[in-house]
Amino acid sequence: MLDDILSTDNRSLLIGLAVAIIVIQLFTGTKRPKWRKGSKAWRRSDAGFRKEFRAVPLRMNGQRDMPDAAEQLRRVMTADFKARPLLNKGEAAVFKALDAAVVARNSGWQVMAQVNLGEFLSSQDKSAFFSINSKRVDFALMDENCCIRHALEYQGSGHHVAGNTAAARDAVKKEALRKAGIGYHEVVAGHTTPSELRALVEKLVPGG
Repeated sequence: MLDDILSTDNRSLLIGLAVAIIVIQLFTGTKRPKWRKGSKAWRRSDAGFRKEFRAVPLRMNGQRDMPDAAEQLRRVMTADFKARPLLNKGEAAVFKALDAAVVARNSGWQVMAQVNLGEFLSSQDKSAFFSINSKRVDFALMDENCCIRHALEYQGSGHHVAGNTAAARDAVKKEALRKAGIGYHEVVAGHTTPSELRALVEKLVPGG
């Protein structure tokens, strides 16, 4: 009799366990994909949260990583600065001769020195703009409407030394200026005479 009861109880227990397992499988089978999906979504949102609050340095001109303004100020406050000439001796001599020739030709025009291309060129292509933004021309001839009409580059003795990347940079500047309709001219140290410089100005600057 006891054996019959035990066997009956065992059968009931086994049936109950089987039903419980089936129910659990059915429940977890419907919920697990959502849980896994939610888990992945949570991990993605968590990663986004960490990324959002991670210290990301500012990018200047799209080319170089720089610290934020507070860190820049801290570095400047702890550093020493000294004024220095904008132009070297060779460039200064060309500037004086060029400025005198331009003013004599047309007093409404002016000579600008060390001007960034990004100040007077624009482009819808951001990557292209960042490629020229920080590049400079030695001298720029500005008309009476404050528009740059011509750019002049002073080619010193070390400009085309082997290993120097100046030629490649010049090519980039030339192409950008050409597309903007701005003239590009070179003044070569030891080759361009004062009379040749005046002749160039007379060619480029309309009489005023």
